[in-house]
Amino acid sequence: QVQLVESGGGLVQAGDSLRLSCAPSGRTFSRNTVGWFRQAPGKEREFVARIMLSGRITDYSDSVKGRFTISGDNAKTTVYLQMNSLKPEDTAVYYCVADVVARYGVWVANYWGQGTQVTVSS
Repeated sequence: QVQLVESGGGLVQAGDSLRLSCAPSGRTFSRNTVGWFRQAPGKEREFVARIMLSGRITDYSDSVKGRFTISGDNAKTTVYLQMNSLKPEDTAVYYCVADVVARYGVWVANYWGQGTQVTVSS
């Protein structure tokens, strides 16, 4: 069982930055792919970003590309989501996920954290 713990959410103003962190319940991530999804009120969960910890390969949704950066520390103990130039439409619950793959063009994940709220005011 993979357990993920998110931190770093909060309330910010449009244009501000915020960094989310995700750590596994064990010492290191046991899965090679870790990422983030988000769910805004009244909307479905959507893919945000993913990183392959072994090769540092990253993927982003078009809505955050150029503003958000996903990264992981060398010890594979923490994955970060640096969010810059935040917009009110980025308001959502952000979930750390593991075992993230694209199936038939749709991103899916096998393991989910509890989520952390990000609110961006205009």
